[in-house]
Amino acid sequence: MFESLERMPLEELQVRWDACRALLAAAEPGASGLMAFSRQSIYYLTGVLAQGVFWLPLAGQPVLLLRRGLGRARLESPVERLGTFRSYGDLPGLLAGFGSPLGAVVAVEKSGLSWSLGELFAAKLPGVTFAGADKVLAKAQAVKSGWELRKMRLCGARHHKALHELMPGRIKPGMTERELSLVALDAFFSLGHQGHMRMSAYGEEVFFGHISAGDSSNYPSVFNGPLGLRGEHPAIPFMGYAGKVWKPGEPLAMDIGFTIEGYCTDKTQIYFAGPAARLPDAVRAGHDFCVAVQAYVADNLRPGRVPSAIYAHCVDWAERAGFAEGFMGLGDNKVAFLGHGIGLAIDGHPVIAKGFDEPFETGMVLAVEPKMGIPGVGMVGVENTFEVTETGGVCLTGDDYGIVCVGD
Repeated sequence: MFESLERMPLEELQVRWDACRALLAAAEPGASGLMAFSRQSIYYLTGVLAQGVFWLPLAGQPVLLLRRGLGRARLESPVERLGTFRSYGDLPGLLAGFGSPLGAVVAVEKSGLSWSLGELFAAKLPGVTFAGADKVLAKAQAVKSGWELRKMRLCGARHHKALHELMPGRIKPGMTERELSLVALDAFFSLGHQGHMRMSAYGEEVFFGHISAGDSSNYPSVFNGPLGLRGEHPAIPFMGYAGKVWKPGEPLAMDIGFTIEGYCTDKTQIYFAGPAARLPDAVRAGHDFCVAVQAYVADNLRPGRVPSAIYAHCVDWAERAGFAEGFMGLGDNKVAFLGHGIGLAIDGHPVIAKGFDEPFETGMVLAVEPKMGIPGVGMVGVENTFEVTETGGVCLTGDDYGIVCVGD
């Protein structure tokens, strides 16, 4: 009686399964397969956002076992072997019954379960040795297929339209951060933003984006990003504060994600309350430096280039140019990265940071976000989402990186 809104092609899933199997064989040669628990990973591997367990044997047919939602899975997923379970202790027998038994060593998505559930899971499968599958899943999701890239390109185009075309005509100095947030929500949702974004790091949350006027941009933050914000309330440190007014002569930073069909792009747009002729020298110089850094990073988003080397070059560049203090945040807000992978989650693999020494691959997508905190003024800079190609990064979120001036 029902039809799925979208059914992920089996061919798409087979590409993902093959990638995971190849990465697993290299990372954990003794593992008999991979088991995923998080809804995000299960969606990536099955096409349904389900609560349960997905088993991908190194050889043989995968199996999706659910706590609930079997009817929905049959509509949305091309996985043939579907079932339900009540206890983790049921898994070995159920999987054997599907012809895809567990081996002596199983790679598991450790971040997909809480500590208490992980201990319970291990206790219910005595005799099985567990290895980690988190890096395998992260690396597999980092390289996007054509099917994924089409969604992200559409997402990026609408993202640019929202921040660069719609917003300037709808905002003005004198509005509070919360009023600016509501305008942004209306603009984004009018273009198809679907309302929910995800983060993969344990305990991290995100809601729509950060709206920071003037010194809010340097307000102490608990979020792992350079842009500070007051947010709605200490319990909801997202969006914008109803008590902060965007005043003439202040920069306004809008760091907002866009999401379509599960896939996200990330973009930051800086606005200025006043004409371009009144831009303070520090604002202009800091923003121009960030745009130059973004151009350098984009040129190096090619297969074979190394994220850690790019990061080291840019940090040294900021030091030599006299921007070390505010580059990537002021004080405790400073972060030790320059960009991050993005796709089903905002915080994907790889990261442009120290320690990420494996080279880029064609099809990776990264949010590049050089930003500059200016004491007593706010934050300037850019963030855009780029696709890694043979000829350098292709921007999915527009090609105009300047400060947009609003008001007289």
